Amino acid sequence: MGKSDKSARTIFVCQNCGKESLKWLGRCPNCQEWNTFAETRVTAAAPPNVSALENPPRELSQVAINSSDRLPLPMAEVNRVLGGGVVAGSLVLVGGEPGIGKSTLLLQISALVAGAGGKVAYVSGEETLSQIRLRAERLGISGERLYLLSETDLGAILSHLEQLAPSLVVIDSIQAVYLPELDSGAGSIGQVRECTLRLMHWAKPSAVPVFVAGHVTKDGAIAGPRVLEHIVDVVLYLEGEPFSAYRLLRGVKNRFGSTNEVGVFEMKQEGLVEVDNPSKAFLSQRWGEAIGSAVVPTLEGSRPLLVEIQALTTPTSFGLPRRTANGVDFGRLLLITAVLTKRANLRLGNQDIIANVTGGLKVAEPAADLGIALAIASSARDIAVDPQLAAVGEVGLSGELRAVSQLDRRVAEAARLGFKRCLVPRAGANISNPKNIKIVPVSTLREAIRVGLVKRS
Repeated sequence: MGKSDKSARTIFVCQNCGKESLKWLGRCPNCQEWNTFAETRVTAAAPPNVSALENPPRELSQVAINSSDRLPLPMAEVNRVLGGGVVAGSLVLVGGEPGIGKSTLLLQISALVAGAGGKVAYVSGEETLSQIRLRAERLGISGERLYLLSETDLGAILSHLEQLAPSLVVIDSIQAVYLPELDSGAGSIGQVRECTLRLMHWAKPSAVPVFVAGHVTKDGAIAGPRVLEHIVDVVLYLEGEPFSAYRLLRGVKNRFGSTNEVGVFEMKQEGLVEVDNPSKAFLSQRWGEAIGSAVVPTLEGSRPLLVEIQALTTPTSFGLPRRTANGVDFGRLLLITAVLTKRANLRLGNQDIIANVTGGLKVAEPAADLGIALAIASSARDIAVDPQLAAVGEVGLSGELRAVSQLDRRVAEAARLGFKRCLVPRAGANISNPKNIKIVPVSTLREAIRVGLVKRS
């Protein structure tokens, strides 16, 4: 018998959240899911052999910043989310639901970088080379300086990367690659975490940025290991409704720039196309005096976007009225409905209420409260909202309107799209010299409904 490996040990790992335990548990104490613990045999990986004399401590003030360490990508919307470009040696995780367009976006980025003179390595563990070529032809990608590798063994992948010396690496996807020395299968918590660490240890000394695709679960988290979000430098999510043509690339973590930035794309036959004027695109199908429709200037990171919020109220056919929220927070919808009932004298207790954000967008900030309330009041009273009016403001439980941040930028975006009036909370209506738009300050929700709805002749 051979000697046992003393560095290997058996643990139990939750396949949902990554919680580790020395014994099997029926229910995970971290995520509260049942029957998610799986036996995993892990081996301690040897850290990179870097001599302490080669990497001594350095005073912060003496560290030089090289502008060439950031590589601007030939795609403006991706650069916006990354903070101006991808940093050399950074590890970027791109998550999204199956079929949302992750592979398409990464292949387009690879082709643009290769077309600009860089050498790109695109590693796929889920598709053959001929399948990638078919997708590339559909996207109109020729493929010069873009090297494809269909491999799942991470050791072999790193050996090829050392020989190729690329300027950009794409791994599609991290759930498909594995390390043979680990007993667990590809896609498990241990495999995904260790593979990501190995990629990080290769990328940092090589100063080569690495894009890693990761699947998400039904709850929207990176499939299996949430711990990946703590290892990588940047986390991007590609979002969108399955039947909508628009996709949003959202940054939720960025060690080298601001977070919560968003890039807007439209899925077409030739792939993901950047949307230069997203506000105009989202409002392109809006009808003039539509009942139950309001326009809200929202903020996605530092970018102001105008979105249309629709609401429909109808007498319920059941004992309890239903509330349905698409693109807006369900709790905010309940709050606004209660305030409209109590403070604005709207009889909504026997009404089903449906609220929807057009274009497949999701609006989570309280600044959209006033727009949601106007849309519900418009539908309940069967009176249209002024089509030349935009509305922004947070609704309080007493029916008061509270100030929102960066109001001047929101109002400027509404004016740029041709809106003539903007309904804002009186508490924060201190905008100096608004151009081509009239500021209408209101104090309460009841006053906002009176001003915002079109007077019947």
